[in-house]
Amino acid sequence: MTKAKSLNIDVRAAVSAAENYLTSLQDKIGLTIQDLRLEEVELSEDKTYWLITIGFNRLTDTANNPLGLPTIPHHEREYKIFKIDAETGEVKSMKIRQP
Repeated sequence: MTKAKSLNIDVRAAVSAAENYLTSLQDKIGLTIQDLRLEEVELSEDKTYWLITIGFNRLTDTANNPLGLPTIPHHEREYKIFKIDAETGEVKSMKIRQP
């Protein structure tokens, strides 16, 4: 039987770690993040990790209008799941979550 890690990081700290991680990578993943929202929170059964889902809007590529008219920007909702170490607050992974 393995002993669960102590829970040093509360849910607010885990959410902040996920948000900070995402915004720090904004220029690397080529997204302009808008309307950032907390979507889901889960603590793993062994209390080792926080699983934080964050949603945001991103501007999609718009095709040129064949008539030369201006295009209307379109936003899509995107979701990321962050695995946060519940003891240290370190982000262990960031994955795409399908809506």
